[in-house]
Amino acid sequence: MVSIKCVNRRKARRAHFQAPSHVRRILMSAPLSKELRSKYDVRAMPVRKDDEVVVKRGAFKGKEGKVTQCYRLKWVIHIDKIQREKANGASVAIGIHPSNVEITKLKLSNNRKAILARKNRAGKAEGGKVTAADKAMQQMD
Repeated sequence: MVSIKCVNRRKARRAHFQAPSHVRRILMSAPLSKELRSKYDVRAMPVRKDDEVVVKRGAFKGKEGKVTQCYRLKWVIHIDKIQREKANGASVAIGIHPSNVEITKLKLSNNRKAILARKNRAGKAEGGKVTAADKAMQQMD
């Protein structure tokens, strides 16, 4: 997880709002649903296009949809069913911050599968450092 390592409020806010795109990707993460959390043992993932989410906070609370765009420059995501009409009749997507949504279905790619395997907390508990005794036991087999 990319964290801002400064205690000074001004510098922390500056680092946050001037963050480059690859850092914003991590900062624009959303929690996983209870089912996905129990399946993968991962609490949150960066949101990407084609993930299915449900809004948990704000005026659109309870609405579900598929992510159509991750707008990193504006710190928002656009969801396909959350739009409003402009005065001229055109519909425009409303931006929602990823912390206000919950991922209900992941779009799995090879990179994402690797990320889930790396972040898996259950796998880390049984893993850990390999000691000399462990190596000796492996050589005996």
